[in-house]
Amino acid sequence: MPKLPNTVVGAGVIGLWQALTLARAGHRVHLIDAAPDPLASSASSYAGAMLAPDCEAEAAPPIVRDHGREGLRLWLETYPDAVRQGSLVVAAARDRGELARFGRMTQGYRRLDGDALSGLEPDLGGRFSEALHFPDEAHLTTPRALAFLLEAVRTAGAEVTLGRRLDAGDLSRIAESGRLIDCRGLAARADLSRLRGVRGERIIIATRDIALQRPVRLLHPRHPLYIVPWGDGRFMVGATVIESEDGGAMTLRSGLELMGAAYALHPAFGEAELVDLGSGVRPAFPDNVPRARVERTRRIIRVNGAYRHGFLLAPVLAQAVRAFIDHGGPTHPLIAETEAP
Repeated sequence: MPKLPNTVVGAGVIGLWQALTLARAGHRVHLIDAAPDPLASSASSYAGAMLAPDCEAEAAPPIVRDHGREGLRLWLETYPDAVRQGSLVVAAARDRGELARFGRMTQGYRRLDGDALSGLEPDLGGRFSEALHFPDEAHLTTPRALAFLLEAVRTAGAEVTLGRRLDAGDLSRIAESGRLIDCRGLAARADLSRLRGVRGERIIIATRDIALQRPVRLLHPRHPLYIVPWGDGRFMVGATVIESEDGGAMTLRSGLELMGAAYALHPAFGEAELVDLGSGVRPAFPDNVPRARVERTRRIIRVNGAYRHGFLLAPVLAQAVRAFIDHGGPTHPLIAETEAP
């Protein structure tokens, strides 16, 4: 029996991984996105791209940590520029209770004193008396990783169409003649009633006055934030988590919080150049866990709800969907034939 053609709609990190995994497995794949340049306009482009399953366990359910470890492995096997230097978690002296709480909620770390922290990150020496180091975690430079995936999709033999907007009739016709894998994020909300938007904002700064080898999370009771080194003196500072679907420009308050976090980590960031300020709206289900839903006809698979875990779980969801297509039956806990919660 011939394989159905697969049309993946949406070229964010989830759609890119879906297309790549299916194409490399020998399936016919057509990737379509409404934006002429999805790498610059999708919600994925605003992500921190930290592959940090153990750190995420502080606020996420265990399923994110457990399958996130598989996602980390798949990224390391696929993307040659992933940086595996671990993650650091620090807190100001007045917020040391937050660091203790973070340690209770997570695993896979070693506790550092000030001297050990200085050994890992010399530019943070003397600024914090203790830290948590999660040595197995990794991070990516977001735009570079997305560009790699898109090129890998093309190299794997998939057809790619950008700048083509599909309406409900187009999607129905795709499902009638083949298989639709819907990765449109919030654009799919008419078909996923429990999906909501969560606003996230981030800034990109540049300075040669400080060097970091790994992401650093600065804990705070109200707005814990992180700084991710992107190389060449650039850093991504993020990200707010606001229960809002407003996709407008960054607010002054958020900008102050993000820049204040960078300055609190090290005063040298005060002289950094502001390269970009941006905001995006992430799709999320009520439990904030990304999932795949298979329609009863099995011709439509909706993969959505990335929230903060899109980069971490995108390869896992892609493998789960591929296994479903090849073998039938939603045997993976992140894929089901009922609507995602």
